Amino acid sequence: MITGFGTQALVSIVVHIAFIALSWWAIQAFNFEKLLRKNHVVQARVLYILLAIVLGSTVSNFFLNYLLWSQQLPLILQNINFFEI
Repeated sequence: MITGFGTQALVSIVVHIAFIALSWWAIQAFNFEKLLRKNHVVQARVLYILLAIVLGSTVSNFFLNYLLWSQQLPLILQNINFFEI
């Protein structure tokens, strides 16, 4: 039972990091330079990092919740007795 929690934690960490990296890559397509002030490079980088974390965490939470729900769905269907009136 405890090994299942360890596996789930490892999968969650890997999925979060992967989606944050994917979000970072996707955010690079936007041209935010027009919206940012000049000579605020450090603040712009922090903003990019925070946006990637927020977007990546949101998408990874959706993905992990969907995965968990799809694993729990057969358990719900096992408890339904179709012949009971």
